Amino acid sequence: MALNYLKIEKSGSDLDFVNVSLNRVIKETVKKFSILFIYNHIQLDYRETAAIILSDEKWLRVLVEQILSNSLKYTPEGGIIRIYMSPTQEQQLIIEDTGIGIRSEDLPRIFERGYSGFNGRIHEKSTGLGLFLSQEITKRLGHNLIIESTLGKGTKVTIDLAREPLRRDH
Repeated sequence: MALNYLKIEKSGSDLDFVNVSLNRVIKETVKKFSILFIYNHIQLDYRETAAIILSDEKWLRVLVEQILSNSLKYTPEGGIIRIYMSPTQEQQLIIEDTGIGIRSEDLPRIFERGYSGFNGRIHEKSTGLGLFLSQEITKRLGHNLIIESTLGKGTKVTIDLAREPLRRDH
C-alpha cells in the first residue's frame, strides 16, 4: 500500500486510459483474496458484469483491491461481501459488506491521510492510508467514490466509473 501511495503521488500523465473489462478486474482481485474469504468463512455474492469501463486498468485494480481488502478486514467470520453493478445507475460498481461498519462521526474524515477512525484504532488494523489512497486514485481516474456505512451493520462503497469521454486534440 505504501508503494502504491508513493506511485499515485508521482503519477500524473502516465495513466493509460483504455477500455477495461470490469469483470476481469474483479475476478482477478477476488482470486487474489480467495484464501481470506475461505479462511475467514466470508461468503462472496458476486454478480458478473459485462461492463467495459474507460479507465487505467492497473490503477482501477489497485482501487478495487483496496476496497475489497477493507471489506475483508472489517467483516467478521461468517459475513457476506456483495459485489454488483447498481441496478439503477449505469457504471456504478458497489462493494457492500456485513462488517462492523463505520461510526457516523468518523465518516466525514475517512478520506483524510492518516485518519483511521475509532474502528481502525480499536482493531489495530488501520494505517489511515487505504481510503485516502482510494480517493486519490478515483480522482486521478476521473471516477467518484461514495461510502455509506451503519455501525454494526456494514459498509456500502459505490465506485462511480462514469467519466467524460477523452478528447483528442489534433
